[in-house]
Amino acid sequence: MENGAARIAQPVIVAIDGPSGTGKSSTSKAVATQLGLSYLDTGAQYRAITWWMVTNGIDIEDPSAIAAVAGKPEIVSGTDPAHPTITVDGVDVAGPIRTQEVTSKVSAVSAVPEVRARITELQRSLATSAEAGIVVEGRDIGTTVLPDADLKIFLTASPEARAARRSGELKGADVHATREALIKRDAADSSRKTSPLAKAGDAVEVDTTDLTLAQVIECVVTLVEEKRAAK
Repeated sequence: MENGAARIAQPVIVAIDGPSGTGKSSTSKAVATQLGLSYLDTGAQYRAITWWMVTNGIDIEDPSAIAAVAGKPEIVSGTDPAHPTITVDGVDVAGPIRTQEVTSKVSAVSAVPEVRARITELQRSLATSAEAGIVVEGRDIGTTVLPDADLKIFLTASPEARAARRSGELKGADVHATREALIKRDAADSSRKTSPLAKAGDAVEVDTTDLTLAQVIECVVTLVEEKRAAK
């Protein structure tokens, strides 16, 4: 117990970025659990606001229509890594935000500057209020949301490995189609003008292609503990 108490005494903010299918969520949750940190899935927040837009009939093709209502939905993220929750206007949307309809529209909604400003503000307030520290996963955490994070990690993997993992998650999805969808989303997220998917200059890159999830977790935990010891 003393070891755990010592760890908690040293708050640390960890940013984990990277494209879909690199193991970000599984790694981030496990690392946060192991080290007694809070956890935030920023992608879920963008999915949540996209779900709200779709549900309310907002034209996803019209950035000005999206921008006009970006401040309306109340998005609340639970930061317990064992049971991360997300609600929109009091409604549990953990399931609905993972549908293909939301997935196919999230890049377009996320690209709108007003949406990013709103969600980024939410993310920063959650990160700064985490007493023991937090693991924040996303696509622009180390570059835009938390540029002063104690540790920045960028997970990568080959498109083939990512598609295999993601299609496994999607229970029998076509690997080829999943790979094409991943590459398309990467291109959209990497080329957007506002906060593109990018590796921060001071981030540690971890290629997960040939690593098991346990190995990736162990690698990240070691990096966090080294950073904590140096604080």
